[in-house]
Amino acid sequence: MAKAKQIYICNNCAAEYSQWFGLCKECNEFGTISEEPVEIAAGGGGYSRGGWQSGTRSNHKISGTAKPRVSLKFSEINNDVQERFPSGYGEFDRVLGGGIVPGSLVLIGGDPGIGKSTLLLQVANKLSYSLPRILYVSAEESGQQVKLRASRLDVADIKTAAANGKQNGKSAHKKDNNLYVMPETDLEEILRELESLKPQVAVIDSIQTLHFAALTSSPGSVAQVRECTSALMQVGKRENITLLIVGHVTKEGAIAGPRVLEHLVDTVLYFEGDRYASHRLLRSVKNRFGATHEIGIFEMAEGGLVEVDNPSELFLGNRDEASPGTSIVVACEGTRPLVVEIQALVSPTSYTSPRRSTTGIDYNRLQQILAVLEKRVGVPLSKLDAYVASVGGLGVGEPAADLGVAIAIVASFRDRVVDPRTVLIGEVGLGGQVRLVSQMELRLKEAAKLGFKKAIVPKGQSLPDDIGLEIIPISKVIDAIIAAIPSERSGDFPVVAEE
Repeated sequence: MAKAKQIYICNNCAAEYSQWFGLCKECNEFGTISEEPVEIAAGGGGYSRGGWQSGTRSNHKISGTAKPRVSLKFSEINNDVQERFPSGYGEFDRVLGGGIVPGSLVLIGGDPGIGKSTLLLQVANKLSYSLPRILYVSAEESGQQVKLRASRLDVADIKTAAANGKQNGKSAHKKDNNLYVMPETDLEEILRELESLKPQVAVIDSIQTLHFAALTSSPGSVAQVRECTSALMQVGKRENITLLIVGHVTKEGAIAGPRVLEHLVDTVLYFEGDRYASHRLLRSVKNRFGATHEIGIFEMAEGGLVEVDNPSELFLGNRDEASPGTSIVVACEGTRPLVVEIQALVSPTSYTSPRRSTTGIDYNRLQQILAVLEKRVGVPLSKLDAYVASVGGLGVGEPAADLGVAIAIVASFRDRVVDPRTVLIGEVGLGGQVRLVSQMELRLKEAAKLGFKKAIVPKGQSLPDDIGLEIIPISKVIDAIIAAIPSERSGDFPVVAEE
């Protein structure tokens, strides 16, 4: 007979302990360790989370012919490429790595009100016209609420069906487009529906509101989220159902619930953006079937989310009216180059210590660039406030934008205008040197396509032939300042008027 044993598991990093601790020694998080009952064999077998261990040991060699039971060699594994199917949105397919993989689990997180449910309802609607069965599980809204939102988005041709029904003098009905809606929070009911309907794609909105009756904890707790995701994963893999799961985020911006939740799924996407702005970014942070850090860009319009055809135009300011303290960089998000305008403002401080503020730029990176400019170039910035922002609020985290940030700061300090037809690409080192960056050819082609005429790049960078740009190679930050910033308010490009 099996006997009960208690172990303690960290819900953040899955570390195991024999007794309870307030602080996890592996991930240094407080309050993440919880008790979990397990069973061990009465015959002395040891506990193993992966399965049962025999209680006897033997030092003798195993006799008999060795042969595999279920394991395979690489030559015996089927190497057929699993075909993807399109979602109906090119930006969504780009982030997933080229389309939806059948039987995969995709976790989508984002701030409240950012548009997660809108995006997935639109995707489900598109898929319902090409696939036999699509299930939308609404655990937060009733069926009437989902239908009202679908009517606003013109999903499932509700408006068209209503108009036709009115003209014919009949009651309006929703056009049959293979999209099924299920308002339910009980996990067992949802699993039964998945096994009965066998949809090709199922949307779970959201995982934090599902409830498994076998557990005594409330919905949204660590145990509920973990067990509900595990049960959905087993059914999805067995029935080859693609699951698109919505997840809430914490105030720090991470997906709420245990960290093991992100390990269970195949893909983790974050839907980002300012809820008061129109554009939204769908970013991949984990993808077992494609590249990470890919982004898809949408715009929130009256009829829902629409794809942005030319995202670089979204993050460029008005180039017809140049202003001091701006520069243009080419950032790469995954395999997509984006031309972004960097704005800087340097002004005398009114406080004992100067203020540093960033929007879209890493704060520590700004501090490093300011120190390099003061130490290696001689720009006195230690007594001045410095504000740096990227147009559109796009998060530019890669070091290739360092040179553009440095030039924008110096241009604001000297009240000069950088040529708006010039792009700056390079990483700034602590010695004041400009280091090489990756994907230079991709960046330059994007700049040339948008009509830029000049590019300031690190010296020694391998460059393509006939790119259509005037290339200025530099090795130090001071060389880039001389090449990009005019010594006087003159030149053949727009400048601000004299005061």
